[in-house]
Amino acid sequence: MSTPVTMPQLGESVTEGTVTRWLKNIGDRVAVDEPLLEVSTDKVDTEIPSPVAGVLVEILAVEDDVVEVGSTLARVGEAAEIMAATSRPGPTAAFSSSPSDRAGSEAPPAVAGPTTTIPVEPAAEPAVESAQPGPTQAHSRPRAEETAVILPPLGESVTEGTVTRWLKQVGDKVKVDDPLVEISTDKVDTEIPSTTAGFLTRILVAEDETVDVGSTLAYVGSDPAEIEEVSSPTSAPTPGDQGSAASPNHAVRPPASDTGPAAPTSPLVRKLARGRGIDLDSVSGSGPGGRVTRADLDMAGESPGTAETTETPETSDEHTEPMPRLRKVIAGRLVESLRISAQATTFMEIDVTKVDRLRRAVRQSFTSRERIPLSFLPFFVRATVEALKAHPALNASVTPDGKSVTYHDSVHLGIAVDTNRGLLVPVIQHAGDLTLTGLARRIAELAERTRTGNVSPDDLSGGTFTVSNTGSRGALMDTPIINQPQVGILCTGAVVPRPVVITDVGGQNVIAIRSMAYFALTYDHRLADGADAARFLTSIKSWLEDGCFESELRL
Repeated sequence: MSTPVTMPQLGESVTEGTVTRWLKNIGDRVAVDEPLLEVSTDKVDTEIPSPVAGVLVEILAVEDDVVEVGSTLARVGEAAEIMAATSRPGPTAAFSSSPSDRAGSEAPPAVAGPTTTIPVEPAAEPAVESAQPGPTQAHSRPRAEETAVILPPLGESVTEGTVTRWLKQVGDKVKVDDPLVEISTDKVDTEIPSTTAGFLTRILVAEDETVDVGSTLAYVGSDPAEIEEVSSPTSAPTPGDQGSAASPNHAVRPPASDTGPAAPTSPLVRKLARGRGIDLDSVSGSGPGGRVTRADLDMAGESPGTAETTETPETSDEHTEPMPRLRKVIAGRLVESLRISAQATTFMEIDVTKVDRLRRAVRQSFTSRERIPLSFLPFFVRATVEALKAHPALNASVTPDGKSVTYHDSVHLGIAVDTNRGLLVPVIQHAGDLTLTGLARRIAELAERTRTGNVSPDDLSGGTFTVSNTGSRGALMDTPIINQPQVGILCTGAVVPRPVVITDVGGQNVIAIRSMAYFALTYDHRLADGADAARFLTSIKSWLEDGCFESELRL
């Protein structure tokens, strides 16, 4: 009896995760707690281990699939259960997400590579009535010791691919990772390698033929005798066999030679040529075997008859690539935040000269004692915590429907951290219980773990208010977007020396050089008004302009 591997709860507010990579293939033996796959959420990337020892018999979620918490990702059992899984109806039944899906699913198999070994003896072929039996009727199923070459998923929205050129022919000896065939999709052109060593015993898909992801392209076997038995009578279609070319399971014609007809182009190149009005016969191909590539089209120009132009073609460095998964998650959350809440931003300029002088005076001894630098951020966070205690309306959460509000007793402060993967927001739990020194330690520790990818989902959950310090990168001001379901976010700008008018001890207005910074509070107008925002910022201003932090720095 197999044991399910389910998507675990990876944080307080995490409801789903994305399968980013399978670390094991079907048939691999695994130990207890051995990682099976990598999963990514909007909070953290992590590995999912096997709950039991055994063999990975079934994979139910392909890479890039988004799976809800509690859903089954795979099953671990005994080797004999692999046969049961692979003998179900349909080419991909073992990879469906539910029993109902397995009844007729055509989804691609969730394998880490493009080939899947199927250790099952072939069943007897059913009789097929046909005036001219083609090669598909006798050689479409795997034989013992053969490995199927599968068209793998080649992108999130890619459902099919076109065989543009076979790089190996039936009978050729192949090594592990040897490219077997070139595939073209509307997204990318790529090569499909062999994951096993042996001989290419059968080719099932002809050049220029389009097949669905998950279809079998060919077979690689370990016994050269299989080549003679399988490929001798049917290695190339006869004229009478051409009617079966639409089937994904037939013997293929040999690849076009360099001296024969022009090499085929990919569907993407043909589509671009049609759109630009370019005659492909007039374009010299620079690809393998004279294939016309996308670069050749760019050289040919964008109007009919321009292939022989003497003008120097323009070059461009622009390119298109998929948006990184974390950026997609961040984008979705920010757009949703703007959609569900009424956001407004209030700015205030604050004189932080006293804080600047104190920080300069003590930062060397502080760094020597605490082993961390002393930036402006701990001072700003300390003042923010006190302001939240005085104005609890901004230390709150609103339900998505906007019908209820939770006012939090403790301040759990999110700190926006810039990482090479994107913006992440670890949370200082119970920030109101920490002194300035404690906050400095906690900020430094969380920031370091976030940038090195060592934060847990709990570190990124439970925030009641957020501070974003874009001033550390030199920005003067910003209009931040609220981190839902919070109702406020504070953005602190760069501290810069500026001439300002102040009142001296004699009551006279004078111009002096002061350390100034802009503070921007974005708040949810459903719960707070402009006056509430101004009062909140005024509290922060009072704390920072007084600059009485000596005792908290243990001076």
